[in-house]
Amino acid sequence: MLLILISVVSLLVQLIIALVIVQFVVSLLFAFNVVNPHNEIAGAIFRSCNMLLDPVLRPIQKIMPDTRPLDLSPMVLIFGLTILERILVQVASQGM
Repeated sequence: MLLILISVVSLLVQLIIALVIVQFVVSLLFAFNVVNPHNEIAGAIFRSCNMLLDPVLRPIQKIMPDTRPLDLSPMVLIFGLTILERILVQVASQGM
């Protein structure tokens, strides 16, 4: 049972990390005018990622110092989730 729970958490962590990477890539495409921000598909992808990640990133952004124009909260989220995942895997391997 514990193994299933850790597998689900690991899958969620990987999904959130993938969303952060997609959001970052699309924002870079917008910033360097590779893709027009008014493009419907790219805009929809960016808005969807923002809607899904905003509740997770907002508390991190409140804690971190203001580093405009560079937002480091996605990197902190990825590091934190990776550490959490590794701790859970380590606990699960010791418990078996």
